[in-house]
Amino acid sequence: MTKDSPAALEGEMEEIRTRLAGTIDELLYRSSPKTIAKRQVAAVKATYVDPVTGAPKVDNIVKTVGIVGGVVGAIVAIRLLRRR
Repeated sequence: MTKDSPAALEGEMEEIRTRLAGTIDELLYRSSPKTIAKRQVAAVKATYVDPVTGAPKVDNIVKTVGIVGGVVGAIVAIRLLRRR
């Protein structure tokens, strides 16, 4: 059989189809809403919980609370200034 024989080409095409099917399955898995949600939950947990001890990362929690408090305070201040 030569490289360009029909049997060789059919075998190569079948191999390409198999790889493509695997790639498509992987893309479908990665883009499913459940998988995306699991990744996001894991990312948030990694930010706020120590994976080794399971204890909360207080410094990150304090930073987040401070930022949220600052934004809420700024919105309240802007609304109060607009009323005058």
